[in-house]
Amino acid sequence: MVPDTAPSDPERRSEQSPATTSRISRQAVFTVALVSLVAVEPAAAQNAVCDADNLPSMIEGFFQLTTGLGIVGLAIVWQADSLIEMFTLDPEQKKGLKRHKRSAMKSAVVLVVLGPLYTVAGSMMSLPLAECVDLVPW
Repeated sequence: MVPDTAPSDPERRSEQSPATTSRISRQAVFTVALVSLVAVEPAAAQNAVCDADNLPSMIEGFFQLTTGLGIVGLAIVWQADSLIEMFTLDPEQKKGLKRHKRSAMKSAVVLVVLGPLYTVAGSMMSLPLAECVDLVPW
């Protein structure tokens, strides 16, 4: 029989403790550096968006397109749910359809309110992106 030469759990913990502490401190420094880069980058990116020629108008057009598609999607879902609800006899299914209609309405309201809210709040807070991109869909 060969004797077990592997260290026990307490010995293993004491051997790895300095290396683990060093690794954790390196990870902490790396994380702080990464977060500081990410926190600074959006401000620089906003200036780049405003300085570009067609990019603000492209962002506005994309927002108007997605808002329009969301409203059309709401109308389709609402009408389809109403049609299915007319032919449904089970009260549980009718409740589920009404919940689905409410959920679709909430999503459309958020979609329509989010752009103007960002535009107004962003200009009040002097955000550079809100000053050069108008996200009001109408």
